[in-house]
Amino acid sequence: MNTQQRIHEFMTTNFYVPTGMELTSTTSFLDMGLIDSTGVLEVVSFLEREFAITVEDSELVPENLDSIANVSAFVDRKRGKG
Repeated sequence: MNTQQRIHEFMTTNFYVPTGMELTSTTSFLDMGLIDSTGVLEVVSFLEREFAITVEDSELVPENLDSIANVSAFVDRKRGKG
């Protein structure tokens, strides 16, 4: 399972995705109301545990954490793959 698939699975398992809403790689978590500030902390905890990275406070920005594509790219950068 690649990074995007793992993130997608986590999001659909741990957050409510309304019926009829498709969670694509570019769906904004915040715009669609999937996560709030507490949800961001859950996502960060998952990323640190699952991918063995450390997320700094300064990295808690939408550019890194607001969609599956953004999160995946962020993880790849942190792991030295991007």
